[in-house]
Amino acid sequence: MVIGRGGREHAICQKVKESPLVSQVFVAPGNAGMADAAALVPIQESDQTALIHFAKTHNVDLIIIGPEAPLLEGLGDRFREVDLRVFGPSKAAAVIEGSKSFAKDLMVKYGIPTGEYGVFSNYEDAKEYLYRKGAPIVVKADGLAAGKGVVVAKTILEAEEAIREMLLEKKFGEASAKVVLEEFLEGEEISLMALVHGETVIPLETAQDHKRAYEGDRGPNTGGMGAYSPVPHINSEIVKEAIDSILKPTAKALVKEGRPFSGVLYGGLIITETGPKVIEFNARFGDPETQVVLPRMKSDLVEVILRLLEGDTPEIVWENEAILGVVVASKGYPNQCETGAVLHGLADLSPDVFVFHSGTAKNDEGQYITHGGRVFLIAAKGNTIKEAQGTVYSELEKVQCDGIFYRKDIGHRAL
Repeated sequence: MVIGRGGREHAICQKVKESPLVSQVFVAPGNAGMADAAALVPIQESDQTALIHFAKTHNVDLIIIGPEAPLLEGLGDRFREVDLRVFGPSKAAAVIEGSKSFAKDLMVKYGIPTGEYGVFSNYEDAKEYLYRKGAPIVVKADGLAAGKGVVVAKTILEAEEAIREMLLEKKFGEASAKVVLEEFLEGEEISLMALVHGETVIPLETAQDHKRAYEGDRGPNTGGMGAYSPVPHINSEIVKEAIDSILKPTAKALVKEGRPFSGVLYGGLIITETGPKVIEFNARFGDPETQVVLPRMKSDLVEVILRLLEGDTPEIVWENEAILGVVVASKGYPNQCETGAVLHGLADLSPDVFVFHSGTAKNDEGQYITHGGRVFLIAAKGNTIKEAQGTVYSELEKVQCDGIFYRKDIGHRAL
């Protein structure tokens, strides 16, 4: 059973379904576009009692928790308490994503490379730090804000406005009761995820996400507008350095802190002149990175997870082909957006591309309609990033809908 409703969960369901060990995949609550990969279970991610009851009565052997909110609500702990096998960290370990100040303090304590920072709940103190440090500077809500609680401020005025919105206007509610002001780091960003159980760390292939809403990396931060894997301009030595200096020490640190991690540890990293540094940690598969990384995995994901949970260190085999994926979003995303627009042309897409639904529903006529900020992602394989990109964009021309937009330059950094 996969917990969640987005494109990431669709990709997980698809991968899990391929396993010869699996006879049935459930997704709770899922969305209309996932019915090809799993049986939809109409239970919300926050309804812990109902989820446990369902898993018990349907003899579910493995549960994978997709989103961060249920992890921080302790869903993984609840499953473990009743002897259900779950891949997803405890509430205590998931705080590495739930509190940016916790993550920063942990990194400093254990010598894990990251930028300078200050943590503030008082507006005047934050402002004083800002004027001392200057711009550019990064302003982050301490808690969860669905990938939108980050402002990369080019000027002091922009940073001051972000601090005011978060601390005084409570833009993200409880999530921005504290803010973290962080040194702006220059370099290429990569997403490096790993399957972790205690001190065992099995890295996945690299990906690069495009966070900004519009072409040329402009506009507001989003949950991600597209991604590709691998990242050809980041060499294997740097990736190895990131695994050895960041992912493995972080897993060890969480064990030492009495918060052992079991699940997917996601490092949002930046490759600076002095080596890789951490921008942020997530406690789950990234979205949209999962949609381009998992289809490259030749190994059986379920077998790998089960062996990892049993204390083994399985090897993962990867395809050499590249994958690039583009997110189609509702107009207005990441701010207020209109939904309910009919999506034409999805049935005309080539069977060779991957379509992962994140915010679709069906209307009374059985047509797919937009039902969220990010609507779906189309991904394609290619011998190169360029080839994969060409396939995706030619397929996207088949989709007709007035209420959507997508970036036309996903993959531009690799090219």
